[in-house]
Amino acid sequence: MQDQPDPQPRGELTVRTIAMPADTNANGDIFGGWVMSRMDQAGGIAGVERTGGRVVTVAVEAMNFLRPVKVGDVLCVYTEVASIGRTSMRIHIEAWARRFMTKVREKVTDATFTFVAIDDDGKPRVIPRPDDGTRDV
Repeated sequence: MQDQPDPQPRGELTVRTIAMPADTNANGDIFGGWVMSRMDQAGGIAGVERTGGRVVTVAVEAMNFLRPVKVGDVLCVYTEVASIGRTSMRIHIEAWARRFMTKVREKVTDATFTFVAIDDDGKPRVIPRPDDGTRDV
């Protein structure tokens, strides 16, 4: 747990959903896999928007769960394209919980996901060059 208040979320709000009782473990906390799934979903949305076509997840870097998510919390997932290569891209993804019945917002985890752009046959395809200020790798 951090002693200082959380900074502002990094990136654009991409997915927002509520944590429900069916998504909990035996302790009443939301499963980490549920949170990770929402993050993957948000990254996929950001990837499709950036590439103009299908993308698949190929890697996740260093996900650390900072705080639990509880039933009733609103999970807000933010995305920011970190870098773009020839056929792949790295997207920084943060998950924040807006606590149930309050306006308190806390960062619960973040990670960098790598996505590959694919064509209709599932083969890697070239990502169009960025015109939005992201850096190439």
